[in-house]
Amino acid sequence: MIPVGALDRKLLRDLMRLWAQGLAVALVMACGVMTIIIAVGAHRSLLLTREAYYERYRFAHVVAEANRAPLSLDKAISEIPGVASFEMRISRRVLLDLPQMREPASGQVISLPAHGEPRVNRLLVRRGRLPEAGRANEVAVNEDFAKAHAFRIGDSFSAILNGRKERLQITGTVLSPEFIYTIGPGDMVPDPRRYAILYMPEDVLGPVFDRKEAFNNLVLRLMPGASEPAVLMAVDRLLEPYGGMAAYGRKHQMSHAFLDAELDQLAAMARIIPPIFLLVSAFLINIVLTRLVALEREQIGLLKALGYYDRTIAWHYAKLVIAISAVGVAIGAGAGTWLGRGLARLYGEFFSFPFLVFQSSPDLYAIAAGISIAAALAGAMKAILSVLALDPAVSMRPPAPARFGRSLLARLGLSNLFSKLTVMAFRQLLHQPVRAALTSLGMALGVALLVTALFARDSVDFMVETVFWRADRQHASLAFGEPAQPSVMAAVRHLPGVVAAEPYLSVPVILSNGNRSRRLAITGKPPATTLSRVLDASFDPMVLPSDGVVISERVAQVLGLTQGGTANVEVLTGRQITTTVRISAVVQSFLGLGVFMDIDALSRLTGEGPRVGGAHLAVDTAALDALYAAIKSTPAIASLGLQTLSRDKFRETIDRNISIMTTLYLTLAIIIVFGVIYNSARIQLSERARELASLRVLGFTRMEVSQVLLTELLLVVILAQPLGWALGAGFAMLVTDGFASDLFQIPLVLEPAIFAKASLIVLAAAAGSALLVRRRVDRLDLIRVLKTRE
Repeated sequence: MIPVGALDRKLLRDLMRLWAQGLAVALVMACGVMTIIIAVGAHRSLLLTREAYYERYRFAHVVAEANRAPLSLDKAISEIPGVASFEMRISRRVLLDLPQMREPASGQVISLPAHGEPRVNRLLVRRGRLPEAGRANEVAVNEDFAKAHAFRIGDSFSAILNGRKERLQITGTVLSPEFIYTIGPGDMVPDPRRYAILYMPEDVLGPVFDRKEAFNNLVLRLMPGASEPAVLMAVDRLLEPYGGMAAYGRKHQMSHAFLDAELDQLAAMARIIPPIFLLVSAFLINIVLTRLVALEREQIGLLKALGYYDRTIAWHYAKLVIAISAVGVAIGAGAGTWLGRGLARLYGEFFSFPFLVFQSSPDLYAIAAGISIAAALAGAMKAILSVLALDPAVSMRPPAPARFGRSLLARLGLSNLFSKLTVMAFRQLLHQPVRAALTSLGMALGVALLVTALFARDSVDFMVETVFWRADRQHASLAFGEPAQPSVMAAVRHLPGVVAAEPYLSVPVILSNGNRSRRLAITGKPPATTLSRVLDASFDPMVLPSDGVVISERVAQVLGLTQGGTANVEVLTGRQITTTVRISAVVQSFLGLGVFMDIDALSRLTGEGPRVGGAHLAVDTAALDALYAAIKSTPAIASLGLQTLSRDKFRETIDRNISIMTTLYLTLAIIIVFGVIYNSARIQLSERARELASLRVLGFTRMEVSQVLLTELLLVVILAQPLGWALGAGFAMLVTDGFASDLFQIPLVLEPAIFAKASLIVLAAAAGSALLVRRRVDRLDLIRVLKTRE
């Protein structure tokens, strides 16, 4: 048996000779490895950190609310089958008067047990200590709020607690699994400057909010294997006499729902992006190895004649593929780890975890490497099988020359319209249509990635325009502590600086259709409004019908509802009526599960008479200070949402995220384009070097000779653009579908300028890579090339 050391030396020589093409392929493969590591690693990081945090700090499985339930229910709650532990709390929305802030901030105050730590939703004390029982002026605040205001232990601020302004001293900063993602009223992203979570002793909050020996918020942890639906039903029965609203599980808890949405988005990224790069890298491996085997036919035949086994030679070429793949895996692993840690830091700004470490476990790299190498070997399989099929006697003879007939241009009588050099380019393109089509596909994937990145900004701009300028055009929104009589609107309109005011009422319900149901809120508004409007399917303001409900497209989708149909409504407040409503219209809404109704019809539905839950305001900005002062001194107002500040915070956050994503996708797209064009041009040059050299000898200039090669590349690039646009539109649709959740939906907006920008970037990247090959055409060694056998 002949030793294989000689083949290993040949492998090293091949790698050195093909280093530029191999590196281009490795970079494309690295992108696939990198996106796998980023998406899967970040998904694992969030999931494992969340589960560990939930378990260690006993995050509730079930949440229930009531109006005023007695603490004496503790024995009955503990006897519910499946309940492991529970906490009866007081929870209320409050206004805050903060130093160096004109506008009032909002907060949620939650009671702490008089003795010991909470048994459910435990707090992680980051600094200081928790408030002591009986200390009326002590408070612990969430860490993000303290950082936003540079508060230290011992600092103080004012809060309006049930109409009484109290000066509270900070004793500690805390984190809670209940508020990993915290959004204030009217906000779309967290703004810790304007929204706080406050913790005070229950013996202090009880008398303040008329909840002495009573609670209005119940959180429970379940035993392993317990039936959540059974516990929910038992809790509902227990709290019903005390104004209880339907209990709900974790999936409906706001912070948990946002985390779930982020995990779904990472999973969508892992499904969509890596296969693109693995497909392109497999294609590039195929064309590189196919050409290499064609050039080394004689060497392969000689090796077989000398006694090398077919499998030994095939393994030699497989090792070449594996070596190139290993470089790509190494680059992708390093870049993925670095970017993944950066993503973890970015998540740390959004999610209040005590720690968040990017999960770069060995099995993740093994999976990414295994998938990438398998894709590369799959792309090389045809070339490797051709090595096995070569007969030594046949392979040692030069291959038969390619046979050309009349070109398509000649048959159509169009050849006279082009120069002979251009006709040569067309002829070569038509001679190998499959390879030209695959090259165009690779280029099209680069265009598609750019379309996917660029559409996000226009889509978000359209979303902001729709939400903040067409639908919710108010300057501010007030929420009352308890629903009030409609007559309260007269007082609201007399607040300083208020130009216009419109009432609204939000009623929590369970909307169901057959076995599908969602816990959501029906928002009641006057039929025709000018501040907070409902938009129809054409994004025009509509007049709410006098009966029936108007639902968003997302609600219609998740519940299987259609216009003209009916749905069941279970009201979760007051008399808790269950009835059937008609679906009057399906409209556009990008935030949450929007369900709207005429405010008077909603009051009749609840059976509690006319009520108002809050008001949307148009304000004279010159009178803001007076308005803020009046709101801070009005006991009935529990929270204030400021539309302008919410919009600016959302825009700031989204712009930064889109900039990061666009930069990443732009880099990935350029790598794809460079890899495809450079490899295609190098292979065409190696195949046609003798032909190009002959043209130079016949007197053609370097520019004219280069024209043959560059014209072929240009045609391939041009053909790729429409396909890339179509693929990009499809990818964008997949992204919007993958990111859609019950919390928000991104509209699909594809402006013509997006496709133009994507094509211009791809053409620029293609021109850069083609110029590198053009230099090689200019430097052809004519004598050496012409002495080479065909």
